Amino acid sequence: MRVAIQGAGIAGTTLAWWLRRYGHEVLLIEQARALRSGGYVLDLWGLGYDVAERMGILPALQARQYLAAELRLVDAQGRTCGGYPTEILSRLANGRFMALARADIAATIHAALDRGVETIFGDSITAIAQHGERMRIDFEQASAREVDLVVGADGLRSQIRALGFGAEATFEYPLGCHVAAFELPGYRPRQEDVVVIHGAPGRYVTRLALREDKTLVFMVFRDECLGAEFPADLPARKAALRGIFADMGWECPQILGAMAAVDEIYFDSVSQIRMPHWTRGRVALVGDAAACPSLIAGEGAGLAMAQAYVLAGEIQRSQGNVDAALRNYEKRLRPFLSAKQKAAEKLVGAFVPRTAFGVAVRNFGTRLMRLPVFPELLMGRYLRDAMTLPEYADGTTPSA
Repeated sequence: MRVAIQGAGIAGTTLAWWLRRYGHEVLLIEQARALRSGGYVLDLWGLGYDVAERMGILPALQARQYLAAELRLVDAQGRTCGGYPTEILSRLANGRFMALARADIAATIHAALDRGVETIFGDSITAIAQHGERMRIDFEQASAREVDLVVGADGLRSQIRALGFGAEATFEYPLGCHVAAFELPGYRPRQEDVVVIHGAPGRYVTRLALREDKTLVFMVFRDECLGAEFPADLPARKAALRGIFADMGWECPQILGAMAAVDEIYFDSVSQIRMPHWTRGRVALVGDAAACPSLIAGEGAGLAMAQAYVLAGEIQRSQGNVDAALRNYEKRLRPFLSAKQKAAEKLVGAFVPRTAFGVAVRNFGTRLMRLPVFPELLMGRYLRDAMTLPEYADGTTPSA
């Protein structure tokens, strides 16, 4: 088969790797002019960790992981008011747990493609037309191509979803928060092995040390803090963040001052994508484009890798029956991913409490994580996946 994949992030590169392994011809298209850099640090465990292991890329990912020893909550004066050692999370995940930059995961997988996949940077699909079992795709710049399947792996704001399924607003399910993230070079103070969080009602700020003497600042806040106007450009985003966090203590004034020099800020709503179907004809969606669980779920990267693995595996199993492959892809994953989305929705209140009492309760809950039994009670169910990856054999009927 010839498969075109829009998006060279985690989902797109994983799908390309598995399709290439099964002998298919893959075209990977990325709107950016190069693999994306920056973004926030996330955790990889569960099914995503299992997929990485099957791909043989665990050593490369482990070399890029961040090894913070402590998650520390501080009050307005910088005094510790909560937190726990991060090894607790690793223990709950049976040691199969890593903290990685989103861009590092995608870059590691893309490097593993070993020139076996054609990649077009700085372009995107603008039109899709189905002719029988073939698809014609038009590009902003490149010449049109014919393929057997088009896959949107282009994230929450998916262009392929818009082309193949309809307006974004139809499927977006906001969770009532926004997120902003940016990097500060040479920021001080710098603590290599501590993730520091300061929270207030409806808001919190996180900083963590990155490589090359950079610090990642990660901000989450309730929608009502922002108001009705979404800041579309960099100056508006800086102004919005200054307004939202101006009255917070700790290092917030210093962070906002340093923000003046940054030239890029990731800024978006915290939303899920909920769709009745992830496939239509010969167009399919994977990762956040299909079923974004939101950053609150804490497992978006791993779930994207699992979706890509299953889609490629079902295509392999189908032996050319693409319609059956797409049906089975949804059948295997939809109940599992729906449950993940519901669990994330329930966590919003604890993630960004609206009141001072809620912040105090959240901080107290993190202190309980240091005691026996409580880590399992509070976090155990979130760090285990109620699904096992199916087995797909190379070139033959899979065993499961």
